[in-house]
Amino acid sequence: MVRFLVVAVLGLVASAVHAQAAETPRCTVWQRELSFAASVDRHDEKAFAEHIDNDAVFAANTAHPQRGRATILKHWKVLLEGKSMRVRWYPAWVVQAGDPSVLLSSGPALLENLAPNANPRYTLIAFSTVWHRGNDGVWRVMFDGGDEGRAATAQDVANFEAGRRTECAPDLVSLAISR
Repeated sequence: MVRFLVVAVLGLVASAVHAQAAETPRCTVWQRELSFAASVDRHDEKAFAEHIDNDAVFAANTAHPQRGRATILKHWKVLLEGKSMRVRWYPAWVVQAGDPSVLLSSGPALLENLAPNANPRYTLIAFSTVWHRGNDGVWRVMFDGGDEGRAATAQDVANFEAGRRTECAPDLVSLAISR
């Protein structure tokens, strides 16, 4: 009986910690990043646009950044349509510095060329996104960028699929241990 009570209490404590974690800016941005990726999966241009700040900069770490929501939507049209190229991503890390209205998310992205004889079929990319909480309380992408990527092996694709988590870890230590 005592053992049952201890297990029950530990379960309640874990649930409370998890619920509290879900309310942190880190975890809110984690979910927002997943929602952003899901908008592309659904080919939902309107939802995609709602994740982007009006003055956002995409490809921010390149010689040809895309400035402003309208320009970004134009450049992402092929990916939003999902007919010839498909992209999926998820956060692996979300970190906050001193300003609670600015967070960085980063993780892997998998670009798939849907052409029948595509070579490479898959490209693995590392992305970083700077999120800003607006005056309305909504988190939107301010800056987005990534590396040039590399051809992905079947094992890389399997690792990408296995690495996706829908829930934010309550702290970075837990996140690192679970990897």
